Amino acid sequence: MVTGASRGVGRGIAIALAAEGYDVFATGRSISRADLPASITRIPCDHLDDTQTAAAFASLPGSDLDLLVNSSWGGYERMMEDGKFTWGLPFWEQPAHRWSSMMDVGVRAAFVASQHAARRMLPAKKGLIVNISHWAARKHLGNVIYGISKASTDKLTADMAHELRPHGIAAVSLYPGMVRTEAVMAAAQWLDLSNSESPEFAGHVIAALTRDPRILDRSGEALVTAALALEYGVSDIDGRQPTPLTFETV
Repeated sequence: MVTGASRGVGRGIAIALAAEGYDVFATGRSISRADLPASITRIPCDHLDDTQTAAAFASLPGSDLDLLVNSSWGGYERMMEDGKFTWGLPFWEQPAHRWSSMMDVGVRAAFVASQHAARRMLPAKKGLIVNISHWAARKHLGNVIYGISKASTDKLTADMAHELRPHGIAAVSLYPGMVRTEAVMAAAQWLDLSNSESPEFAGHVIAALTRDPRILDRSGEALVTAALALEYGVSDIDGRQPTPLTFETV
C-alpha cells in the first residue's frame, strides 16, 4: 500500500512498485482522478479520517501485507496566501493550518496507517514500512513546522523499528532529493534540476531495499534515496545516477 499516491512522490512510488511486479493499492483523497496504470488498485481515502484509513486497510484482499509506504502529506499546499508566500515565515507568523497539514496529514496519518499495517504483518513475521521524510529533520529548512514534522517522522520510524524488530518487520525513513513532481516542474524555470530525481526513482529504490536480505540491520535508520540507489545499482528511469545529498549539501 502507498498512501498519498494521487500525485507527487507517492504517485511515482506506486507506479514504480507496480512496474517491479507488486500488487499495489494506492490511497489518496483524489486517487480516483489520478493518472495511474490500470494495474494499480485505487482506494479513495482521506487519512485525516481514521475511519477511512481503517476502511482502506479492511478493503485489502487476504491478510498479507508486505510493504507500506507512508507518503501522505499536505504540507506543500497553500504556500501562497493572499498573494504572499507564507512557507518561509518565522514560526510566530505561520498560519495554523500548516501544523495540521504537516503533523496530522503527515505524521499522525503515518502512525495510524502503520498501526494497521503492523497488525497485518505480524502473523507473517516479515514486512517493511517506509516513511517518506526529509533533511529538514536534521537542519532548519523552510520553516519550523516542517522541521518538527520530519524530525517526528524519523523518531516515529526509529521507535517503531525498535518494537517491530523482534517480529521480523523493518521500518525506515527515506530522504528523496529534489523530485520532479508536478509542483516542482511548475516552477522549473526558477530551479536547478540538474541533480533532480524522477517521482518513480524512490519506488525502484524501495523495491531494491525489500530484496535486501539484511534489511533488518537498517531498520530504524534514515536512508537517502540516491545513496541507496548507488549501493544497490539502481538508476533513475532516464538512466541517470543522481548524486546523494548530504547534511552539508542539501
